[in-house]
Amino acid sequence: MNPDDKSLFLDAMEDVQPLKRCTDIHWQQSRNTRARQEMDTEQLDNFLTLGFLELLPLEEPLMFQREGVQQGVFDKLRSGKYSRQASLTLLRQPAEQCRQQVYSFIRQAGRDGLRNLIIVHGKGREQQSHPNVVRSYLARWLTEFDEVQAFCEAQPYHGGSGACYVSLRKSEEAKRDNWERHAKRSR
Repeated sequence: MNPDDKSLFLDAMEDVQPLKRCTDIHWQQSRNTRARQEMDTEQLDNFLTLGFLELLPLEEPLMFQREGVQQGVFDKLRSGKYSRQASLTLLRQPAEQCRQQVYSFIRQAGRDGLRNLIIVHGKGREQQSHPNVVRSYLARWLTEFDEVQAFCEAQPYHGGSGACYVSLRKSEEAKRDNWERHAKRSR
């Protein structure tokens, strides 16, 4: 690199700030044989429905809030203010495979005590497009999990209408830890 080029480059990059390191966990099904056997057994318990589906209109955002979830919590989820602890990508996969992955992903996230997830389902330009089919199934599937307390369309910088934030209910262990932490504070 010639000295003039280097000087120009350094001048151009003078006010550039490095990106924050992403701490997202990108979930993939395990390739470990024992873990795969456990997942195969788990899939027998998969209660997510795959039958008849009424497609969601493209202009209708994904949104669900279980009764009892505070509006402030839901607003914070919608604005993308919770850090995403894990993500799942369902792009260009058959609906049955998406169904299996969503089931395993939510179950594993619950076991790991994760609360804030993102699922990328893709954007469709037409009502009958495959991404809209997956999006419509996802809207149904997520409501079938008791541990899912809310979900909504992601912010544009996280995928917009091609992704959704998912909030899981706090595990019993996390509730206990939280209670103990606050009980100590009030003494």
